[in-house]
Amino acid sequence: MNKHARQLKIREILQQKNVNNQHDLLQLLRDSGMRVAQATLSRDCAELGIIRSRTNGNFKMLLPDDDADKIIKGLVGIEVLAINANETTIIIMTLPGRAHGVGSWLDQLKSPLILGTIAGDDTVLVIPSSVLNISALKSYIHKNLSKN
Repeated sequence: MNKHARQLKIREILQQKNVNNQHDLLQLLRDSGMRVAQATLSRDCAELGIIRSRTNGNFKMLLPDDDADKIIKGLVGIEVLAINANETTIIIMTLPGRAHGVGSWLDQLKSPLILGTIAGDDTVLVIPSSVLNISALKSYIHKNLSKN
């Protein structure tokens, strides 16, 4: 089955059932006759922007919507402690263990200002597409972190 059809099936399952985690989703896909590797499912979930949210003490996988985007933006904003720049790069300091999530969020923005990110435990290195864009990129990051 091709990627598009697989991702449509994932959307269908998540809209119709409460799915707690990728393991459960993988089993539901298999029950529907689809053979999918865990790594492929993980990539599909990332591409579809699927998040895991806690509701009533239980986790549930959710498709993105405007509210989810606002929630994620708010969480990322809380996790960022400082944004610093020099002539070539931007460094974002985060809460311990949160750099990967912040780096992933930046990557999902797909800004032409960002060449790439590298995340450690509490630091994200943001590499601009051009050193001439440092100031614009820093402003762009600040703007996207604001809670407006």
